[in-house]
Parts: sequence; C-alpha cells; structure tokens
Amino acid sequence: MQPNKLKKDNHQYITEMDKQLNIKRIAVMATDGFEQSEFKKPIKALRNEGFLVDVISLKKGKIKGWKNTKWGKKFKVDETINQALATNYDMLVLPGGVFNTDTLRTSKLAVRFVTEFFEQEKPVAAICHAGSVLIETGLLKGKQLTSYKSIKTDLINAGADWKDAEVVVDNKLITSRCPADLPAFCKSIIEELKKVIPANLQ
Repeated sequence: MQPNKLKKDNHQYITEMDKQLNIKRIAVMATDGFEQSEFKKPIKALRNEGFLVDVISLKKGKIKGWKNTKWGKKFKVDETINQALATNYDMLVLPGGVFNTDTLRTSKLAVRFVTEFFEQEKPVAAICHAGSVLIETGLLKGKQLTSYKSIKTDLINAGADWKDAEVVVDNKLITSRCPADLPAFCKSIIEELKKVIPANLQ
C-alpha cells in the first residue's frame, strides 16, 4: 500500500489531504500510569497550534493516567506500538510517570520506536521520568538534558550531560524536569516543530 493511502481504522498511513495541507503529525507515547498533566498539557498545546497528535501505546482501547497520588482519567489510544511507524511522524513526545516509564522502557517495541526518531534525526521531547526510556536507546552519550532528579545519576551513567534547568534543548532533544516546567517544555516543543519539514513532505 502506498504511503498516501489511509487505513480508516488507524493512522498508519498519511492521507493525501495531509500532504496538501502541509500538516505536522506528532506521536505521544504512553501507557498506564503516565503523569496526567505531562500528557494533557503538551497535547493541548500542540492541537492549539493546529498540529495532529496520535496517542501511541502498547495496547488498544484506553490508557489510565496518574494524577497526584491516585489514578486519574482514561484516554483513547489512536495507534498501538506494533503498528506505528516513526517515518509518519515529525516529533515524539514522552510524558513521565513512574509506572508509565518503567513499563515502556522494558518494551522492545517502545524502545525501538524511540530509537528510530533519533536515527531519523527527528525531535524527541521527554519530561520527568521519561528520561529513563531514553536511556534504553543507548544513544545519550554527550547529549545535554535534564529530568526528574531521581534519575539524574542513571542518565549521567548513560553518558548524558545532565543539567538542572526547566528545559534543555540539545540538537532536537527537548527535556524538562517535572510538571512545574510544563510551560517552558510546551513552548520549546512548539518552537522546535516550527523548524521541521513535515514527514509527509520529506
């Protein structure tokens, strides 16, 4: 099947209309236990700018957020990780949340998906504990980044140059520490996307 044909039941293929409208598409990968604010606010910011956002997860149906000290709301999954193609997206956004990131980092498909964005030199944005998923790619040596303080040592051991800042941008890698940094995180995501040539036009 050609890339400009659409499977109606998922987002695996870019539509001809997307090409005509020059629309950028972003993958937000998460599973149960993601930090709800770190999931909702970037998606809202991206959609407010007119970008298309697909929620990618390990399973079909809905995934459950974590809000403060208890389970939060459920959100619809657009695409499962075994169907999603990095070539169809212009950026990857990774919310934090301990349960979420601990599960994703042990999924070979999820780690491979993240790795493909680095290999294709596409922007990757990770906040809070999502840095632990980045470690599994083995591609952090020499990269400047930040994260939640509890995984600082893990990132340094992976070769990263860890900074204590609300947002760190290093050659298309955007990272922030925690929900309090979301305004700076979202702003940097939008700024980076505006530099990108859409995947459907490459």
